[in-house]
Amino acid sequence: MTDLEFRPAIEADVAAIVELVTSAYRGDESREGWTTEADLIDGQRIDPLVLARDIRRPNSLVLLAHDGGELVGCAHVAKADDATGYFGMFAVRPGGQGVGLGKRILQYAEDLAADAWGITSMELTVIEPRLELIDFYVRRGYARTGEFREFPYGDDRFGVPLRDDLRMVVLRKELAAI
Repeated sequence: MTDLEFRPAIEADVAAIVELVTSAYRGDESREGWTTEADLIDGQRIDPLVLARDIRRPNSLVLLAHDGGELVGCAHVAKADDATGYFGMFAVRPGGQGVGLGKRILQYAEDLAADAWGITSMELTVIEPRLELIDFYVRRGYARTGEFREFPYGDDRFGVPLRDDLRMVVLRKELAAI
């Protein structure tokens, strides 16, 4: 693995990002990695129109990670309020999972958000049955807040749930001052 190169996404990147995120979470290809949600949710993971809006809106950055020119990961960071950032749409190509790419992308995104917006904490959500993914974030300094958010049932832009008991766990991390 070479040094990762990071850049902000532009609207021309939407199709490649949708493909990457889908490969990490949905369908057979996602089963090659450990981040799959294929047994929990079917359909698309990210809506192209929502993604394009996230790319364009202020205080929002869709970050792309390239290794040797290949898109290997992405994440969305946004300023939620004066002190809090939001981290989401985190994906690493299944063949690149388990080798430290995710840790590097997460750290880069946290540092960038803290530097760009002066935020002091970062929040994210994970589907509750994804204990292995929750544990990944806990090892990176995130903690359960005790708060839950509803899964967007009925909004096919984010997939079709295969279970009726899904909800989102909210995790938060206090960021070190830069």
